[in-house]
Amino acid sequence: MQYECDKLHEECGIFGMLDASGENVANSIYYGLCALQHRGQESAGIAVCNTSGPLGNLVCHKDMGLVNEIFTPKTLEDLVGNIGIGHVRYSTTGESSAKNAQPIAINYFKGTLALAHNGNLTNVDELKNHLQNNGAIFSTTTDSEVITYQIALERTKSPNIEDAVCETAKKLKGGFALVIMSPQKLIGVRDPYGLKPLCLGIRGDSYILASESCALNAIDAEFVRDIRPGEIVTITKDSIVSNRSLCMNSHAHCIFEYIYFARLDSKMDGINIYDARVSAGKALADAYPIDADLVVGVPDSGIAAAIGYAEQSNIPYGMAFHKNSYVGRTFIKPTQQERESAVHIKLNVIPSVVAGKRIVLIDDSIVRGTTISKLITMLKRAGATEVHVRISSPPFLYPCYYGTDVPSNNLLIASKHTPEEIANQIGADSLGYLKIEDFSKMVGNLPLCKACFDNQYPV
Repeated sequence: MQYECDKLHEECGIFGMLDASGENVANSIYYGLCALQHRGQESAGIAVCNTSGPLGNLVCHKDMGLVNEIFTPKTLEDLVGNIGIGHVRYSTTGESSAKNAQPIAINYFKGTLALAHNGNLTNVDELKNHLQNNGAIFSTTTDSEVITYQIALERTKSPNIEDAVCETAKKLKGGFALVIMSPQKLIGVRDPYGLKPLCLGIRGDSYILASESCALNAIDAEFVRDIRPGEIVTITKDSIVSNRSLCMNSHAHCIFEYIYFARLDSKMDGINIYDARVSAGKALADAYPIDADLVVGVPDSGIAAAIGYAEQSNIPYGMAFHKNSYVGRTFIKPTQQERESAVHIKLNVIPSVVAGKRIVLIDDSIVRGTTISKLITMLKRAGATEVHVRISSPPFLYPCYYGTDVPSNNLLIASKHTPEEIANQIGADSLGYLKIEDFSKMVGNLPLCKACFDNQYPV
């Protein structure tokens, strides 16, 4: 719907688990994926196998839809195995179709292999051409399949799967986090810059890999640590081994994880996501003070920053919108008029809260400007006398190549207009964006990729 189309999206979330005692892991992976659903809503899948079973006993189920739409008690019961990986997808490369759902599972001369991937490669065409010259035939258009076949090719020259994964990782450029399953091993990989997140957890006899710590909490697992940028972790029934040969001193963590992508209850690379967003709101209040009566956040993306703005400015925080949680991504809009009114179905203003008041409206970003414009119109129709917009990110000026769907420059409103011009276009009485230098107030000295704001690409 229009409300969602004016937001940025991550590519996906990944989850992996190995239970050394032999217990089935499908149910736990299911709950982990439910906790990662915010990272992708187009498709989902789970692949499992038994470390004690015959080679090639891998079972995979995946489809289009949300996690709880795809998996039933019966499908989970049929996924028998003590090692498994899962995936939720939002496509930034490859069409949105069932054939591109993950995990990707293949049979090759060494046995079976399954992979789930978060991110985008910048050298995928080069890798694909090389693989095709070696006889690979691709069934999808995704870089995830390219990575899978590259691992299989490297396995022909490597003594074990972890060495094949390491040789493959050396050839990958871009942002990526991977969970890989062979019949005996669970492997996690994080790109050397740390653009994409991955963490390690433990529960009893099980080790878990996940995009975010909130997925560990969903299965009552304990957070152990973040996987280091460039690190490859190999987990078996008997051990966990870390390969840090690809680790570098230079890192570039995606700033938008802290602005928007990650769930509020996650902790990522030492940063509490909720605290980071509250700090962004406080920085906005310091940079753009205004006389107003009420601070409100756009659900759910602007709530934490709005709380921070209210605390710092001593302006009361309030709920101006009711969010309809039962209108999902499958909402049908067959006519232009219904498409235009989609935001009214998703969010509705509470008139008694805003009537006669000067409002500070907080959101995490402005991409095209269509949604924020509609929200301002709704607030003023409900009686707000002024609407001052504050955005907890800088203006989007450049595309992202690492797995975030920041569109081309001509679709980014800030690439062609000044903040004053944007304020006029969206109907705001004033507009203020978070300053790049204020990122330090959000995440301290954490090294960042902020290329979509400053055009400085790390890869």
